[in-house]
Amino acid sequence: MADNKQIAADVLEAVGGKSNVSFVTHCMTRLRFTLKDRTVPDAAAVKKINGVLGAQESGGQFQVIIGQNVPKVYDELCAMGGFAKQAAIDENLDAPAEKLTPSVVGKRIMNYLAGSMTPMIPVLLAAGLFKTVGVVLGPTMMGVLAADSDVVRLMDMIYSAAFYFMPIYLGYNAAKQIGLTPILGAFLGGMLIEPNFSALASEGTAFSIYGVFPCTPGSYAQTVLPILLTIPVAYALERILRKNMPDALQTVFTPFLTLGITLPIMLCLLAPIGSWLGNGLAAAFNFIGTSGGIISIIGGGILAAAWLPMVITGMHVALIGIAQVAFLQAGSDPFIFVAITISLWPAFGAEIASFLKLKLAEEKSACAGYLVAQLIGGVGEPFIYGMSFRYPKLFVCSMVGSFVSGALALALGVTAYVAGLPSSVLSILTFVGGGTGNLVSACIAAAAGFAVSFIVTWFFGFTKDEIENGPVSERA
Repeated sequence: MADNKQIAADVLEAVGGKSNVSFVTHCMTRLRFTLKDRTVPDAAAVKKINGVLGAQESGGQFQVIIGQNVPKVYDELCAMGGFAKQAAIDENLDAPAEKLTPSVVGKRIMNYLAGSMTPMIPVLLAAGLFKTVGVVLGPTMMGVLAADSDVVRLMDMIYSAAFYFMPIYLGYNAAKQIGLTPILGAFLGGMLIEPNFSALASEGTAFSIYGVFPCTPGSYAQTVLPILLTIPVAYALERILRKNMPDALQTVFTPFLTLGITLPIMLCLLAPIGSWLGNGLAAAFNFIGTSGGIISIIGGGILAAAWLPMVITGMHVALIGIAQVAFLQAGSDPFIFVAITISLWPAFGAEIASFLKLKLAEEKSACAGYLVAQLIGGVGEPFIYGMSFRYPKLFVCSMVGSFVSGALALALGVTAYVAGLPSSVLSILTFVGGGTGNLVSACIAAAAGFAVSFIVTWFFGFTKDEIENGPVSERA
């Protein structure tokens, strides 16, 4: 366990003592000093302090990276130096005022996504590891426990609790991120998975909001896009209402009207976007898969590359439905299941490269957990949300490798003979049914995608600053 008092004492001494500190506060992971003499601290020496993960000068401040225990270290530091405690910083003070260029807008969107997902990392990682324990002990691996044993079922329930209720967690986090009342964000997430609404989706029953706005109910458990699109709308509405609502009516009518106006926008427009896009892509990929030749080869690469963003946005559901129907009819699938299964191996390459490349102890530790959860438990979401959202280049790195593996698998004529295997190393068994030649071809495509993804991630996945100091989005 970290000695927070000792860390605080060592850091204070390294920055020149309390007499050299004009102001000190902290953010999610860092102590942030405004120093009278900025030449005093030696960043390289500070990095060697036990309990310090990194240090740098940025935005006129000397920042010391501590990690998740930074509030405790800050408390000890304030007690030692007699500094007035400040509230933790929520906004990014490192960034100067920026003009709204496409690059800036893209960066802000990624910061919004990362800020919404980052607080969930401990839960996602823990849930993935619980699931991994169930898989290892269950019938598909060690066979110590039956599939219906209470232990395996509990592991599955823990995993489901983390991911099924994703819209609620994200609603709360996203609301905090941009300034909407957090509990309203959680409520909107809850509406997306409300049991009666989900039942309407399963039954295909027609529905309308307020009896006026036609709505196509959908299944939004484990989704990301619907709630993340909704929260900015609710935030804008709440701001307008707070500005114009009489004080005497604020408590009741501001949340009432915010939710009342947001709900039809969310349920009738924003939430179904993923489904609409998914249905369109499903039809397109179904056509490509039956075309044969170079069209199917390129299409296989595109599908494998697009699989990661499709899963994140929930657009994959329609495609899986089409693939399952075709699989049941033919007993095999030469396109969709091939592309999406082979795309797992480039993800493994990106995960291993990330683990080896990053230098912060807490980042390497998290990567190790994500890697175990994916390779053994078949749980990829912790890496997707815990790393790819925080290091956006990882999306591209994984997609490049996936394109190679998907296109090569189609070019080699690989066919999938099993549907529904876990997204772990056991996924390669999908291709066993076609004989040795089919399995060897699948392994070649998987290895090629793995290698490309690993290499691209190693050389282009992170900036030097990110390798040393972690994601830029968390330095506020």
